[in-house]
Amino acid sequence: MKKTLVILFFLLNSQLIFAQNEIGPEGGKLLWVILTVVLVLISFFVFRKKKVKNKKAKRPLFQRNRVSIEIEKDSLYYPNSLKLTIKNNGNWDIDLDKPLLILDNFWLKRKFKLKGIGNRTFYPLYLEKGKSHTLQIDLTRFYLHDKKLKKFPKAKVSIFDVKGKRLGSKSVYLRKTLFKF
Repeated sequence: MKKTLVILFFLLNSQLIFAQNEIGPEGGKLLWVILTVVLVLISFFVFRKKKVKNKKAKRPLFQRNRVSIEIEKDSLYYPNSLKLTIKNNGNWDIDLDKPLLILDNFWLKRKFKLKGIGNRTFYPLYLEKGKSHTLQIDLTRFYLHDKKLKKFPKAKVSIFDVKGKRLGSKSVYLRKTLFKF
């Protein structure tokens, strides 16, 4: 009799345990929890990366633009040469790498590294703060290299540091276009 009561007791208790209705997490709350965890992890890695950068060199809170870039054309449409002027407005001296000239069509881009003028190479260039550098870019040499380049409507010059950091870029339209891109 005792054995049947014990077995009956365990069976009833097990039925009570399995008979409970379990309520799982709601979908909206679960999404918010996952989103919060992801945002916390992203912010942790971003701030950690900024701390490592700040330990290497202390920079002022509001840093001025390091370089200002100007491009002038010799004629309004279909120019033969461009005049590139780079001025160091930053607080430190910088080493400039070779400027990158990008002739841009809507779907095609041609990139050229500018080494210097008249078979003289003077890049990388050390530019002190407050000083400027001017480079004449003769576009006819590029047009002789490839005749299709004359139809490209846009020219862009990108300036990089010797370490590979992009300092800035400036673009100019070489001919009239129906589209602004």
